[in-house]
Order: sequence, then structure tokens, then C-alpha cells
Amino acid sequence: MELRWAQTGRDGPGDEEGGQQRPPSLFLQLPSNATLRFRGSVAKAWGAALEEGEPPGVPQERDGEEAGEQESVPLKQLPLCMAEKRRLRLREQQGAWKRSRWERWQVGTRHMWGQVGSALLYAQVWRRSLHHIEGHFGTGIQSYFNFLRFLVLLNLGGALLTVGFVVAPNAAFEGLQLNQTQKEPNSTVISSCLQYDPTKRGLVSYFTYLMDLLSGTGFMELTYLFYGYYQNSAVHFVGFSYNIPLAYLLSILGYFSICLLWIVRRAVHLLKRSLVSENRALNTYSNKVFAGWDFCLEPGTATHMKHNSLRYELRMDLEEQTLRRLMAQQSPGQRLGLYGLRGAVNLLVLALLGVAFYCVYLATEYSQQDQNSGLGQQGPVVGLLVAYLPSIVITAANQLVPLAFTLLVRLERYPLSLEIRLTLLRTVFLRLSSLLVLLFSLWSQITCHGDPDADSCRTCRYDHKQHPCWETSVGREMYKLLVFDLLVVLLVLLLVEFPRKLLVTHGPAFLGRLWGQQEFLVPPNVLDLVYGQTVCWVGTAFSPLLPLLNTAKFVLLFYLKKLTLFSNCRPADRTFRASSSSFFFLLVLLLGLAIAWVPLLYSVFVLQPSQACGPFRGELTMWSILWKAIDTLPHVAREFLQFLGSLAFAVPLFLLLCILMFYLMALAHSYSCLVKELKGQLRLEGRDKVFLVTQITELS
Repeated sequence: MELRWAQTGRDGPGDEEGGQQRPPSLFLQLPSNATLRFRGSVAKAWGAALEEGEPPGVPQERDGEEAGEQESVPLKQLPLCMAEKRRLRLREQQGAWKRSRWERWQVGTRHMWGQVGSALLYAQVWRRSLHHIEGHFGTGIQSYFNFLRFLVLLNLGGALLTVGFVVAPNAAFEGLQLNQTQKEPNSTVISSCLQYDPTKRGLVSYFTYLMDLLSGTGFMELTYLFYGYYQNSAVHFVGFSYNIPLAYLLSILGYFSICLLWIVRRAVHLLKRSLVSENRALNTYSNKVFAGWDFCLEPGTATHMKHNSLRYELRMDLEEQTLRRLMAQQSPGQRLGLYGLRGAVNLLVLALLGVAFYCVYLATEYSQQDQNSGLGQQGPVVGLLVAYLPSIVITAANQLVPLAFTLLVRLERYPLSLEIRLTLLRTVFLRLSSLLVLLFSLWSQITCHGDPDADSCRTCRYDHKQHPCWETSVGREMYKLLVFDLLVVLLVLLLVEFPRKLLVTHGPAFLGRLWGQQEFLVPPNVLDLVYGQTVCWVGTAFSPLLPLLNTAKFVLLFYLKKLTLFSNCRPADRTFRASSSSFFFLLVLLLGLAIAWVPLLYSVFVLQPSQACGPFRGELTMWSILWKAIDTLPHVAREFLQFLGSLAFAVPLFLLLCILMFYLMALAHSYSCLVKELKGQLRLEGRDKVFLVTQITELS
């Protein structure tokens, strides 16, 4: 093709008298040629090449900046044939001796980091299992297990932080019996506020110990699992002082900060991918037909499922277009009726949410009053059910109310994709708000509905009779939610999923057709993970070992879900794209983290700690221990930290962040304008191709 172009440029009829060559008239007729002078220096160089009669190919020589960018890309990632890659490698080796020491050091550093990245890639947790899942079920279901692996690593990092700086030092100091300086209680504190003894007296049965293990009461309150066991002491040895309350506070805040930064970084990375993959300019029917195949799938059932998935996506797009056309053809009266129906459905959804939240509130009130008043002596089984009553009600609401959402959303006549997203948003709101209702119920009991002058709170500023160690009470509720969530997964697997598989496979044919094989629905399973992680975050400040327990739970959940996926389930007909769904799941996870920040910050800055237990006993707030630690520092360090917390530092920092934000907004606007220009050029290229095909057709 390039040879024909060169011959046409030299020998064509458009040559001028001075031997100069003009571009062929065919290229002057291209639609994109009219905008050549508006398209920058690259387009001008292309036009100059046309005037000189050179083929518009890729230039052989690049300037230094482009060459540096080319070298920064690994050779195996370049879209070139093997012969071209060998030629580039040989040229790179021949030109290596011409580089300076700095350039050679940069190349060596890039090569070293590339090897480190490759080694870390092979050292990823469950790498082979994830590839096996992707090969059989595609990237949509693999995104769930990727998300689960991310949560395992997130909880493992938090567990290492809390165990390394809180649990292990306390255990070591207690075992070695080092010199500990414990703060004495204030003389103004009433003695009744210092009474806290959760141990049971007399003969205790084995079932009572089992009940304490499941509900977090009794002997479990005097373990490293809960807040109340830690002492408000500092250990002095070898000229070094270890402040246990300060380490407790900084470890919890550090864990939450690491989670926030890690999730934001991962969400930004996935947002870039989702913006590209979900762009409507790329999601055309031709793209799904010619470029929508997943070549990681193995032959067999997986390919059949992928065919169904592509067929479902095309059918969903066609249905959405048909629905939009019908909506556009509706009369004003029909639209008014539809909007009235949607309003009635939303009111019904709000009523269902209100009933669910009120049930959670009543269950929490009854459970706490029964456990603390000693009325729950009807029997060990009944006592255990009463202890788990809030967990049972929350789990029942999370399972039953979304079924009603699925039925109601069909009455609103939304497009199928919007219908799925709206159901998910309502389910997310239900799950996370149920935790807020539980926390509000506990807060109302602890603080006497926010009235410190009430009879129950007048003595200790909190209800010490019902909650002598209120931090342990909150941690105990989160512990029960975590244990009950794991028990529900095991019971559903053993009593529902495996019997359903046996019934569909070996039972009567009409039952198999009626019930069908179970689908592995990615969004509900991911929302279960987000709910469990939010429970862990809420309880971490009051149960430091909860991230470790949640890590073990998610590891067990990975193998259980993998087992049920290959044994009992098939991929769902309604699939989510891995790019868009992964970003949506992280966005929901960020919402759960924001909800977990609320009780943490309120407990640290506002609520008074328990006087009878914990590392912050005797303090006005948890945050006051940090200021006392700052007062013990040298003068320069103390002045510097106080400056960081003053308005003299906060106001300039705020102004600097505003300037940076406006700069990034301007940069994003310029990038969007550039993207629009590039899309315009792509449209012109398409018109050029149509024009050239038309010319070839006429000539042939």
C-alpha cells in the first residue's frame, strides 16, 4: 500500500513544473482535509508530508521525550510482531553504551521494579483459584471473589495493626509482670460507677460457657476480645514508656485511616476503567458482537453461559430502547398516571423500611433490658435467642424486604438496568440503615435518650446500671452480628443450597423445572460482604480483635462460596460488567466506612468513657488522652503539634486545597475538551473511510 502511494505521488498527473509534488486530488476530497489546519502540529506535519509526496506512515525518528516514553513501556506490552520486537531490542542493546550513568540507573531501576511486580503478581493470594473461576464463569463472578480477597487483605492489615500495638503488648506486659503505672480513679467519682464484674458466681454449667462464647457475655468480657479488659496504665522498662491508652486510640484511628486511603485508591483506579468500558461511544451493538467475547473462558458450559450473557445484554439494550420509545409516545395523562404509580410505590417502600427499622429498634430494646435485668432466666435456649434477637431481626429484614423491593420495582416500569440499580440502592440503604438503627437504640439506652440529667444517668453521666461498661456492650452486639452472619451462611449452605441441588438433579422433573438450578447472583453476595465489613468497622473500636475474627470469617467464606459455586450454582442470566460493578461495590463500601466513622468519632470526642473498665477510665473523653500525651513531649514538638491543630494551620491548608481543587477542575475541563476533539476526529476518520470505500466501489 505504501509503495502504491509513493508511485502515485511521484508519477501522478499532479506534478508541478519545478519537480515539486502535490498531494493527489483524492486526499484533498477527504472530509477530514477541510479541518486539517485546526488539528494541531501533528496534523500539520501530516499535511506537510502529503505536500512532499511522502507516505503518511509512522515517523522513523522520535524526539527524546517520545523515545523516553517508548522505553518506559515494557517491550512485551507493545502491539508489535516478534520480528519488530527483536529489532527494537537489538537497537536498544546497541545504544545502551551511549547512555549516561543516570539513564542506565533509571533503566535498571525500571527493570528491577518490573521484576518485583512480576514476583508479586505470582505471589497473589488465591491467584490460581481466581483464574479457575474466571475460566469457568467469566469476569463478572470473578469480581466478587476479587472483592472478597481485597477485604481479606484489608482486615488482615487491620488485625496486624491492632494485635501488634494493642493486644500483643498488653499480653507481653501482663505475662512478664513489668512495672505498670495505673491511673487511680478520681476521688469525685461515685463508687457505684466503678462496679463492674461480669463473672458468674456459683456452679456454672457447660452450656452456660457455650452461651457466653456465642453471645460474648460472662468470661468472654474478661478477654482481649473486648474493650473492658484493657487497663489504663503505662509500662516503664529500660528507660522507655509504653502508654497503652494512647496506643489503643492511635491504632484504631490508624486502621480507619488506612482503610479509607486504600479503598479510595482502589476506587479511583477502577473508576478510570469503568469510565472507559461504560462509555456509550464504545458500548455499541457492533462492539458487543465483534469485541465482547471473553477469551479466558474454557470450552463447555462456560462458553454457553457467555453466549447467554451476550444475548441477554443485547436483549436488554433493545428492550430499553423500546421502552424509551414507548415512554416518548405516551400522552400527558398516561405519564401523570405512571408518576403517580411510582410515587405510591416509593411510599410503600418507605413504609416497609420504617416497619423494618422499628422492629430492629424494639428487638434491641427488649434484648438489652432482658439481659441486664435478669428476666431472661426461662432457659438457656430462650436466653440465647433473646441475646441474638437483634441479629435475627436484622438478618430477617435483610433477606425478606429486598424480595418485596424486587416485586415492587417492576410496577414502576423503569428500564431493566435502572430497575436493577434501583433495587440495589434500596437494599444497600436497608442494610446500612438497620445498623444505624441498632446503634441509635444502644445510644438511647446508654445516654438515657441524650438526657444526662435523667435518673439513670445523673450519677455517672451514662446508664451504669444497664451498661456498666457500655463500650463492651456495643462491641458485644457487633460480635453477635458477626457470629450470626457466619452461622446463617453455613445454615443456608447446608439446609438450602445442597438440598436444592440434589432435588433439581435427582428429584422429579417437574420440581426441577419449577425450582431450577440456583443462580450465583453477584450483587446480593457482595452486599452481604459490605454489610459484614461495616459491622466489623463499627465494632473495632470496642472489640480490637474483631478484624482478626472477620479475616478468618472471610477466608472461610471464600472456600464455602467457591464450593457452592462449582457444586450448586450457575451464573445468573442478568450479569453485571466487572468494571462498573467493582466500582459500585467499592462506592458502597466507602458508604459503609463513612457510617462506621460516625460512632467512632462520637465516642472519641463526645461520649464519656466508662468509669469502671477500659483504658480510658477516668477521662472526660477518649481524645483527652492524646492532649495529655502531647503535654509530656519536649517544648518544640509540643508547639509544633499544637500549631498543626490550630486555625493558623487549618485556614492556609484549606485555601491551598481549594486552589488545588480549582486547578484539578480546570485540568479535567481541558482533558474533556481534548476528548471531545478526539471524538470529532474519530467521526471524521469514519467519514473518510466511508468516502474511500465509495470511491473504490465506483472505480471497481
